[in-house]
Amino acid sequence: MSSRFFLKEVVGKDDKKEFLDYPSRLYHKEKRWIRPLDDEVEKIFDPERNKLFKTGEAVRWLLKDKQEQTVGRMAAFYDKRTSQKYEQPTGGIGFFDCIHDQEAANTLFRAGENWLRSKGMEAMDGPVNFGDRDNFWGCLKEGFYENTFNMPYNFPYYNELFENYGFKNYFNQYVYYKKISEGASDLSHAKALRILKNPDYRFDIFRWKRFEKYAEDFLIIYNKAWARFPGVSAIKLPKAKALLHALKPVIDKRTMIFGYYKNEPIGFYIMIPDINQIIKNFNGKLHWMNKIRLFLGLKIFHKTNRLLGLIFGVVPEHQRKGVESALIYRFEKESAKPGFPYVHLEMNWIGDFNPAMMKMVERYVEASIYKTYVTYRLFFDRNKPFKRAAKVR
Repeated sequence: MSSRFFLKEVVGKDDKKEFLDYPSRLYHKEKRWIRPLDDEVEKIFDPERNKLFKTGEAVRWLLKDKQEQTVGRMAAFYDKRTSQKYEQPTGGIGFFDCIHDQEAANTLFRAGENWLRSKGMEAMDGPVNFGDRDNFWGCLKEGFYENTFNMPYNFPYYNELFENYGFKNYFNQYVYYKKISEGASDLSHAKALRILKNPDYRFDIFRWKRFEKYAEDFLIIYNKAWARFPGVSAIKLPKAKALLHALKPVIDKRTMIFGYYKNEPIGFYIMIPDINQIIKNFNGKLHWMNKIRLFLGLKIFHKTNRLLGLIFGVVPEHQRKGVESALIYRFEKESAKPGFPYVHLEMNWIGDFNPAMMKMVERYVEASIYKTYVTYRLFFDRNKPFKRAAKVR
């Protein structure tokens, strides 16, 4: 153990509060960092709310110096089903924040490695989430702009800390940006219009009276379009309903598009307003007063002008036929109407292992890479040949 630092496991109420509060002190001079809502973090470590605890475990630490001041934090976790999807059982570390000190960082990384070894793991990814990939995932390496809802922001030196310990780049995940008023390409419009001539296709904006049915449609599209990717699991109807209900407070019907062929769901383009533009002064708290402020900011005063592209998908049998373009075109029809409040679009989480999706976004949406996050991997056997994430064809 380092003579300069020691670890304290997060066990009680005060430790949990310190785990949540520490980043606010670390980033207090960084205006681009926005504190996430405390409950968005805490629910990840709550066995009652995170189903991964049924097949896995998690632990959290605070890193202290000789004066018993917090100088870092980190969590480690694994679940058996996810860990076994790789050639070697792989766990994860996340919620890493630390001063610019390699020894301090190594103390945290070593704790994560030793704990995961004791659980039968042979590798670890980081910084990642004990849950879905679209939240709290990756180490920001390029594009140090304001973080969007539940997306990480970190100091540039974090990449150095990871790489010096021995982590290697397993894959990049990109955030694409475009100004909504610029529209898609002429090629995309041509493909969309060709599809729209076929009466078997239709593309609808969200309708509240079909709320429950959309969960079923989402399930079908998601499992066909996304569950084939590495690290992405198929979902069941309760999960699909939970996801949609979680979005209910922020849904803007104009920014959620579903596509159908002969009334069968075949694609979606789901965006939500970025509430980080409203909650940036909430200090992580969502008490009743801040809930009112959030509602007013979203629904009355329209204080967010940025959309987050959460997920875009088309089932394989309808890919490369123009359905992607038609979904984009349907959204453009809404965005061109008077009173549309959004100016910017960030499309989160497009991995470099998915060149087809990258090409689609660049060619048809005409968006550009805006931020680059890295998912690092460390083999505990340092002599094991390293391979980056396989590309999906």
